[in-house]
Amino acid sequence: MGKRYGLFDPNIRLILFFLKGYPVTTQKKETFLKEYTPPAYLVDRLDLRVELDPQATRVRATLRCRPNTNTPVKQPLVLNGEQLELVRVALDGVELSATEFHFGDGLLTIAQVPDGPFMVETETRINPAGNTALEGLYLSSGNYCTQCEAEGFRTITCFPDRPDVMTVFTTTIVGDTASCPVLLSNGNLIDSGDLGDGRHYATWHDPFPKPCYLFALVAGDLVRISDTFTTRSGRQIDLHIYVEERNRNKCDHAMRALQKAMRWDELRFGREYDLDTYMIVAVDDFNMGAMENKGLNVFNSKYVLALPETATDTDYEGIEGVIAHEYFHNWTGNRITCRDWFQLSLKEGLTVFRDQEFTADMISRPVKRIQDANIIRSFQFREDSGPMAHPVRPPSFVEINNFYTLTVYNKGAEVIRMLHTLLGPETFRRGMDLYFERHDGQAVTCDDFVAAMADAWGKDLTQFKRWYSQAGTPELTVRADYDPAARQLILTVEQTCPPTRESAEKLPFFMPLAVGLLDAQGRAMPLENAPDATTRVLILSEAKQRFEFTNIASTPTISFLRNFSAPVKVRLDQSDEELGVLMAHDPDPFNRWDAGQKLGLHHLLAQIERHQQGQPVQVDDRLLHGLRNLLLDRDSDPAFLAMAMALPSENWIGQQMEVVDPVAIFAVRQQFRALIGQALRSELLQGYETLRIPGPYRYSALDAGKRALRNGCLAYLLAPPLDGVLDPCLLHKGVHQYRHADNMTDAIAALSCVVNADLATGTELLADFHAQWQHDPLVVDKWLILQAGCTLPGTLDRVKALTTHPSFTYKNPNKVRSLIATFCATNHGQFHAADGSGYDFLGDQVCLLDPLNPQIAARMLTPLTQWRRYDAGRQQLMRAQLERIGSQRSLSDDVKEVVERSLH
Repeated sequence: MGKRYGLFDPNIRLILFFLKGYPVTTQKKETFLKEYTPPAYLVDRLDLRVELDPQATRVRATLRCRPNTNTPVKQPLVLNGEQLELVRVALDGVELSATEFHFGDGLLTIAQVPDGPFMVETETRINPAGNTALEGLYLSSGNYCTQCEAEGFRTITCFPDRPDVMTVFTTTIVGDTASCPVLLSNGNLIDSGDLGDGRHYATWHDPFPKPCYLFALVAGDLVRISDTFTTRSGRQIDLHIYVEERNRNKCDHAMRALQKAMRWDELRFGREYDLDTYMIVAVDDFNMGAMENKGLNVFNSKYVLALPETATDTDYEGIEGVIAHEYFHNWTGNRITCRDWFQLSLKEGLTVFRDQEFTADMISRPVKRIQDANIIRSFQFREDSGPMAHPVRPPSFVEINNFYTLTVYNKGAEVIRMLHTLLGPETFRRGMDLYFERHDGQAVTCDDFVAAMADAWGKDLTQFKRWYSQAGTPELTVRADYDPAARQLILTVEQTCPPTRESAEKLPFFMPLAVGLLDAQGRAMPLENAPDATTRVLILSEAKQRFEFTNIASTPTISFLRNFSAPVKVRLDQSDEELGVLMAHDPDPFNRWDAGQKLGLHHLLAQIERHQQGQPVQVDDRLLHGLRNLLLDRDSDPAFLAMAMALPSENWIGQQMEVVDPVAIFAVRQQFRALIGQALRSELLQGYETLRIPGPYRYSALDAGKRALRNGCLAYLLAPPLDGVLDPCLLHKGVHQYRHADNMTDAIAALSCVVNADLATGTELLADFHAQWQHDPLVVDKWLILQAGCTLPGTLDRVKALTTHPSFTYKNPNKVRSLIATFCATNHGQFHAADGSGYDFLGDQVCLLDPLNPQIAARMLTPLTQWRRYDAGRQQLMRAQLERIGSQRSLSDDVKEVVERSLH
């Protein structure tokens, strides 16, 4: 191990005031966008020397600073520094006494600094082994790793930890030669060598100024998988993926995904990679999916490692998308970054849009669009209607980690997509080019991005920017009036938006609405002023607007909001017959899928009301007819058909109810699945057999779609029957598929069907699965998910027991998400048990997790934040848990903010 030293080492001048231990929380004040001021000082260069030790890592920092000419009033130098020991401070080479600076409350303040450029040196000590929050520098499986976004760098050294301070980093890492043969940081390796005392060093230089949140350091015993990429200008880029030895053979898919993303970004957006080396490191312990640190991306291993026998089609697609997302950040996030954290969607919303477009080109554009729209409708809309609702650009925050949300990421991407729809592909590309040209190397705002788009379009987008400043989901009420004599259709669209925390009154949004019309036979009707003759993009900018369609020969069926052209809710009365026409014939895949969802939703809501009144559940013949037609469709993409066959989610059903009844929703949806399985048994069996894919597994969009549809058929066939007697022949099909599957996609799908159909057989197969895969952490996560999501009685007791299982640990976020979040966020029927046992369990888990990892604890709270949507009994029980959590001593800022916003 590296050389140790004591706190009272006589060779070190001790600063008497220091913070010690980890974690220590500093109660933060609310920060407001309107109070933004530029930094008083800039740091042109930072030289770091990090001497690694598990409990006492020494960090020496040299900051080359200068006053910011944009802040003419001279101010003290204030550096952030939290959860670390400050050992030494010097100004221009002269050590400062304890009276010449102040260190406390997370800040290092030097009152007097020179008027011109100056140098500050600090030395700090930190404890990576004790860092369970996984923020800053920590240990993962014996390897050192950093996570600095959003405010983790301040736990490593004292620095102005804000994104508008952009600095050139040179980092020297010193580590034990045996335990840390690999020493990595941002940029290019410029020096390395042996120190002769069992340690070695490596020096990395990143020539591109960056904010400190993009700093990365990784050190440990890792193996490297290498390849290259040749840019369009002919430069060869070295590509390296670093993993633990046991994962060496699981990186091929990630490497291919990286190469595809690099080529795609060159072709689609003209962006070429700038450094000589691009590195990815996979770690098991990570709070998020991945991090785009300049030239050295750190990934949750879930989004790197894949083999057919360990990863599903969903995993393969996810790896491809996340690899692309972090690579695309090199330009939309790194080369151009955020001025402040309120502008988080500037990089995240834009980069999500870019990774969505990439995945759409890699798999199926219609299927990808439906996936992304479904996330918005099922989850982001719910976020918009709860206490944590906030605009895409929040006006304030206490803990920025709480605003890495679906609103910032996914709704932010929808805002970018609306611009793409309004401008068209070519003009949007001109806007992107203008954005890169104007702001390369800068920290900018969402306004700067919209300005580039407005200049490219030649039109004013001031009203459009309300999407960044107003929270909530706009709701459109649409009325259609057709005059056969005048051959004219008039659509009247009225927009409203419910009050949210930041504003009770909302001004009208500016949005594109893509509309098409079908005749009685389902044929597309030609439209005037429509670019493709059948889809017209309306621009809604007023609270109430009329749109005229002329030369309409007959009463049309309206295909409204094609391709989900705006993230809004729509009230448009349509009969089951009209929905049936759209479901069967609409050329817009999203609206064809949505028509089926609406048809299913109509009948589910009606049957939920019957169930609440004690009446038996029935499935309408029109819904069965529509599903039967989907099963017999041999022309459509099987991935689309698999999505179209699925019933509306419990989340989406609940959003349509004034008072959510989670148990009734679950019960009726389960009965629907069983009744559909019985009524369409022959078609489902035929589909299950004909969709079998011969030969060894390969990941492709077509094969993945076939597997999804085939496994969807099996799920309907194995839905627990109403009489409780499962056909043993059907159960055998599930067991046989599990036993003989040559890939994880089919194995886990069959196992899920069996686990949710028959407790005894499911328990037997789960034991077999664990015995086979207990050595693989990512597959163990799937094992935990299956049990936490089990819809059969007694799941909560089994989940509680699993929290003490050797394969589970609270220190690994993936394990916590797999077991606790799966049960509390997806197993609605059992989590929302009327006795409040699910709420008690979540309250206990949040209290346990908060001292270990505040970020994860805060995210676990989401199900309780929606307490106002439920009946009085559940409201009381959920609120009581929030109050219990809020009364805990030393509550983190992360959890405290969520609790307080939820209760007030």
